Amino acid sequence: MAQHTIDQTQVIHTKPSALSYKEKTLVMGILNVTPDSFSDGGKYDSLDKALLHAEEMINDGAHIIDIGGESTRPGAECVSEDEEMSRVIPVIERITKELGVPISVDTYKASVADEAVKAGASIINDIWGAKHDPKMASVAAEHHVPIVLMHNRPERNYNDLLPDMLTDLMESVKIAVEAGVDEKNIILDPGIGFAKTYHDNLAVMNKLEIFSGVGYPVLLATSRKRFIGRVLDLPPEERAEGTGATVCLGIQKGCDIVRVHDVKQIARMAKMMDAMLNKGGVHHG
Repeated sequence: MAQHTIDQTQVIHTKPSALSYKEKTLVMGILNVTPDSFSDGGKYDSLDKALLHAEEMINDGAHIIDIGGESTRPGAECVSEDEEMSRVIPVIERITKELGVPISVDTYKASVADEAVKAGASIINDIWGAKHDPKMASVAAEHHVPIVLMHNRPERNYNDLLPDMLTDLMESVKIAVEAGVDEKNIILDPGIGFAKTYHDNLAVMNKLEIFSGVGYPVLLATSRKRFIGRVLDLPPEERAEGTGATVCLGIQKGCDIVRVHDVKQIARMAKMMDAMLNKGGVHHG
C-alpha cells in the first residue's frame, strides 16, 4: 500500500489545545471507571479518586486521558448506555473543568460518544472501528473530533493476518470518511489483543511499520495485555517492563500515540526513544 501523509502538520485536533505528534510520542493515560476492568477495575470508580488519578497521570507525563466506562476484557459484562454514561460523563465533566487536558472516551456506543464529547471529550476511541454502531462515524463527523479506529473482528477468521487487518482498517476508514469525518481526524489502532492469538499479537508487533506506513497516525495499546503476561509469566500489575518493551518497539516502527496504565515509566521511555530517534528532526535537551 502506497504511503501518503494525510495531515502534513502531524497534529491531533484536540481541545483545549491541539497536540503535535511530530516532535514527540503522545502518551495516553488509561482511566477505567469500571468495577471489572482486567487490570484496575474498581480502583477509580468515585469522582474524587478518578480526578486524583488523572491528575497524577498528567503530572507523570500523560498528554491525553482515556476514560472508559465498560470493560473490554474477555468475558466482561455488557453495560447499558445509561449505565456507561452515568460512569463516564461526570468524570469527563470534572476533569475538563478542573484539569483542562485533552480527554478521549473509550466507547463503541454512538450515544455515549455523543454525550461524552458534549461533556468535554475531544477524541472518540472505538474498539470496533466504527463498525459496531452505525451512528458512531456520524457522531465524530458532526462534532469534528478525532476518532480512533481500532482493528477488531467478531471472530478470528483470517486468510492472511496482516493484509486482512489492513483491509479491515481501510473499511473502517471508508465508513468514517463517507460519514463526513475529515481524514486528518482519523487515527488507526492495530488492536493488539482483540481477535488475535498470542502468536498473532507478536506477529503484528513485529510488523507495526505496515500500519504506520498507511499515512494516518497510529495508536498502540499494548498495556499490561495477556500476551505480555504469557511471555513474562506475570500478572497484569507486574507487566510495566513488558509494556515498555512493546512501546519502545512501537515508537521505533512509527507509532505516534501509546495508551498505557504505567504512565510515569512509559513516558520516560517514550521521551528517551524520541531523543534517540531524533523525532521531528530536533535534538532534545
